[in-house]
Amino acid sequence: MEVEKTVKNLVENVIIDNGYKLDEVKYEKEGNIYFLRIIIDKEPYVDVEDCVKISNLINPILDKEDPIPDSYILDVCSKERGN
Repeated sequence: MEVEKTVKNLVENVIIDNGYKLDEVKYEKEGNIYFLRIIIDKEPYVDVEDCVKISNLINPILDKEDPIPDSYILDVCSKERGN
């Protein structure tokens, strides 16, 4: 999807520069609400503080560039890992 590619191009370098890997960008609609999910990873694991940190870093970029015309919820989360 074009939105996901655009967002990836906007935020990937900031994520990498801060020691994380951008695993995936998903733009999804659940019910009447759009979610922009930024899925990050790092060794040994990603915790809540990591998600908050990345959210605070990329939110100003997304606000400035405004790549998504719809209202959405930014959700920075960790990659699911197998047991």
